[in-house]
Amino acid sequence: MPPPDAPAGTLPRASAVGIGWRHAHYAALLEQRPTLDFIEVHSENFMAEGGAALALLQQARAHYPVSLHGVGLALGSAVGIDAAHLERLAALVARIEPVRVSDHACFARAPRVDDGPVLHAADLLPIPFHRAALDVLCTNVQRVQDRLQRPLLVENLSAYWVWASSEQHEADFLAALAQRTGCQLLVDVNNLYVNALNEQISGLPGDPLARTTQWLDRIPPAAVGELHLAGHCRVPDPGDGSGEIVIDDHGSRVADPVWQLYRHAAQRFGAVPALVEWDTDLPPLAVLLDEAATARRIGAEAGVGAPATHLEPEAHP
Repeated sequence: MPPPDAPAGTLPRASAVGIGWRHAHYAALLEQRPTLDFIEVHSENFMAEGGAALALLQQARAHYPVSLHGVGLALGSAVGIDAAHLERLAALVARIEPVRVSDHACFARAPRVDDGPVLHAADLLPIPFHRAALDVLCTNVQRVQDRLQRPLLVENLSAYWVWASSEQHEADFLAALAQRTGCQLLVDVNNLYVNALNEQISGLPGDPLARTTQWLDRIPPAAVGELHLAGHCRVPDPGDGSGEIVIDDHGSRVADPVWQLYRHAAQRFGAVPALVEWDTDLPPLAVLLDEAATARRIGAEAGVGAPATHLEPEAHP
């Protein structure tokens, strides 16, 4: 297996740019082996004990460092972490030796009123930004880190509603999480901009670009371990259909304002990896690689590294 692009628990090396590796591109990536610093996969797609999917991931791991990005831990759930899910994740981590492991600052698990099995919403639901929710999130993140024996990266959400009980700014809430647990933050720049656009649609005054920049400026640079970039779109509001809402569908090229925000983030946070996500309406692999090249160019212009110079990382001696 290739060496990771940084030891667990340290900031990765400069100029690391990767793409999300999805089913439509499995064969093309393995055949072409394009120049990339890492690839990211959704953890839950590879948690089986064996099978074709896991075999493909192990094949890709022979050529690229892999980042495991989860959607199922539900880190903000007051009922705690699903023990079986965590064990499956730990087994996958042991097999793949990923360069990073991440999930979201959300909840999805809740108790039933009839004391039956815990319900899972199968969605990334937002959590309130107050002390009790922070305590829950810290407890669950620490449990995951203790089991995996490595820092976890926690991502901010694109949230389509907010809790009236929130007491803190989201950036301050997440910074406190990182300080208390030693985890790192996966800052999804597109999610931030989507939230700011929806706030503008709902009537909040101010420029979404400026609001997102201010969010980034509230985060301590040392807390950030990765950046995510993706596309978004506008759709009719599912409420009464009279307005619109912006969703992070990961189904198009990165928008120009998000590239501007990435430039600012790269200048502020320094040499942290950047990932281009594309999950719906998938284009040919060449389009995704072009987006990665743009991320690399902007990062280099921001002074945080040079282009990759390898097609395949060297194997362990």
